[in-house]
Amino acid sequence: MKIDLLYFDGCPAWQGGLENLKSALAREGMEAEINLVRVGEDAEAAQMKFLGSPSFRVDGMELWPEPRENYNLSCRVYPTPAGLRGAPTVEMLQEKLHACKS
Repeated sequence: MKIDLLYFDGCPAWQGGLENLKSALAREGMEAEINLVRVGEDAEAAQMKFLGSPSFRVDGMELWPEPRENYNLSCRVYPTPAGLRGAPTVEMLQEKLHACKS
C-alpha cells in the first residue's frame, strides 16, 4: 500500500495529519509507504487536483473525495466528532484504511 500525504508549506495541520496517519497504521497493524508530496504553487495544485492540506491518497485514490472546480494552495478542514479540524482523527483514518484493505 502506498499513501501520499499532500500538503503545502503554509499549512499548520499537515504534521498532525502525518502523526495521526502513522498512529492509524500502527493501530490497524498495517505497513505502508508514506510519501510526503509538497504542493508548491496553484498551477501544481490544479494539475494534481489538490483538495487542500493535508490530503490523503491511498494507491492514488483520495480518502475524502469531494467535487471541486478550482484547486489551489489551501488548508483543508475535516468534520470530526469534536468539530471542524485541520486533520482527520486517528479513528477516522483507521476507518478509511480498514476499508482500503478489505
